[in-house]
Amino acid sequence: MRRKSDLPVKTCATCGRPFTWRKKWAKVWDEVRYCSDRCRGARGKPGKGDKTSAS
Repeated sequence: MRRKSDLPVKTCATCGRPFTWRKKWAKVWDEVRYCSDRCRGARGKPGKGDKTSAS
């Protein structure tokens, strides 16, 4: 059993938050860019999760 602190970490492309490896992403970890379905759905849309919006 691995400790959670030993798992790989990436930064979400939409919100910029760090997220850790999940077992369901084991086969596609290199392709994972977003921490959640909400961030994946918000990609390219200016708004709350987008760091490039001028607010």
